[in-house]
Amino acid sequence: MTVVYIALGTNLEPRKEHLEKALQMFQNMPALRVKQISSLYESKPVGYLDQPDFLNLVFAAETDLSPLALLDACQGVENELGRIRTIRFGPRTLDADIVLFGDAVIAEERLTVPHPRMQERTFVLLPLQELAPDLVVPKLEKTVAELAAALPSEELAGIWHYRK
Repeated sequence: MTVVYIALGTNLEPRKEHLEKALQMFQNMPALRVKQISSLYESKPVGYLDQPDFLNLVFAAETDLSPLALLDACQGVENELGRIRTIRFGPRTLDADIVLFGDAVIAEERLTVPHPRMQERTFVLLPLQELAPDLVVPKLEKTVAELAAALPSEELAGIWHYRK
């Protein structure tokens, strides 16, 4: 079994319900065992700014799926919840990204792990830090806590933490 970390985000209402449904779908997958779920974090959009704020979380799971099979599972959950890809970084019912897949470094056409922009994403690093602050991120060779500490203060100011 491989420990994986998956980030979920949504900015279309009902946001919390979308995250709850997605988590339930992941928890019902026979090849995936959800172990930990972070609190919710609200953040401003990145890239395409003319859209509502996001709700985000990260969960840890164990799986025996291959990386691409897990990617297919993530995209299946996105599709099931009505994800439509029209604008890059645009509004979405659900975004499910594989942030880490064990200690693997993957660079394929469909999948890059560790997630290529995770060290820039407050809405990924803060919930991930809640679950695994001492985890060393492959390729970056820094802990999650070190990456989170390096975030610019203006990034940190733009995120709100909700209790579990």
